[in-house]
Amino acid sequence: MRAVGSPKVRSAARAVLALALLAAACGRDESAPPAASDAAAGDTANVAADTPPGTDIWLARLERGAEGSLAVVEPVDVTARPGYDNQPSFLPDGTAFRYTVIDSAGQADIWLHDMEGGSNRAVTSTAPESEYSATPLPGGGFSAIRVEADSTQRLWRFDDDGGGAAVLFPDIQPVGYHAWVDATTAVLYVLGEPATLRVARLGVAGATTVANDVGRSIQRIPGTAAVSYVQRLERGATEIRRLDPASGASGPIVAGLEGGDFHAWTPDGVLLQALEGKLFAFRPGTDSAWREVADLSALGIALSRLAVHPDGTWIALVGEAAGGS
Repeated sequence: MRAVGSPKVRSAARAVLALALLAAACGRDESAPPAASDAAAGDTANVAADTPPGTDIWLARLERGAEGSLAVVEPVDVTARPGYDNQPSFLPDGTAFRYTVIDSAGQADIWLHDMEGGSNRAVTSTAPESEYSATPLPGGGFSAIRVEADSTQRLWRFDDDGGGAAVLFPDIQPVGYHAWVDATTAVLYVLGEPATLRVARLGVAGATTVANDVGRSIQRIPGTAAVSYVQRLERGATEIRRLDPASGASGPIVAGLEGGDFHAWTPDGVLLQALEGKLFAFRPGTDSAWREVADLSALGIALSRLAVHPDGTWIALVGEAAGGS
């Protein structure tokens, strides 16, 4: 992997979002593309009609200290602009991350941030279709949720340059989020009342439902063929669970933070979750409770999505102006 240089420091100041836009985004399920996904809580899996809250992606060093402690160092806003920049996902070689950009007309496309040069550029430009939640495909290219011209919302594949688009699971929709277990197996968050977690295999019709009333975050657990997901419980509580897609069996990992939603893993098996302006860590088998590892509230942002660099030395954090929705 080529060396990753520090991004240029950019101003943390951001324009205040119009109250009308914030009001329109509040209270919706953030699991489908703005109209289908994250536009509600500051995230998007599909947004066709409404403008989602403004979010930026902050890039920081993730450093390790004594006894496995973590520190978030020198966070920098690398997408500083008004509007929606969200859903970061690092490339397997760690040289860049893809993310979702929504323009003022509500069009969503996949963009790429270059870690070495600090530049941002569009990967897809597909109006009237929109793309969300770019995820590396085993073997190259990436998959993304596409909101098609007729509002059908399915999982598609793309070449690295954004070309070669093809639908992967023609009969499964509306898909909001996904994670790959291997080259042929995906775990899908499918919108509905309630939302369901399903296991799908390329070339096999349909999908197997393995959980109901789930959250939007699905993550491959490092070093395993399992994924983690958020199970919603009574009275607003959540639990992060481990799913074995081969058998459909699942079990608890840890109770989710109250009010938290998204989570991610470091390559060495530390679970991370954000809540308001803070980042917390939990190491299964070692920790008995969540540990606070960073307080970024001084930046004036509320954290939501997060993604960890393949070698564990960087973290991408999605931030929305605190109190924005």
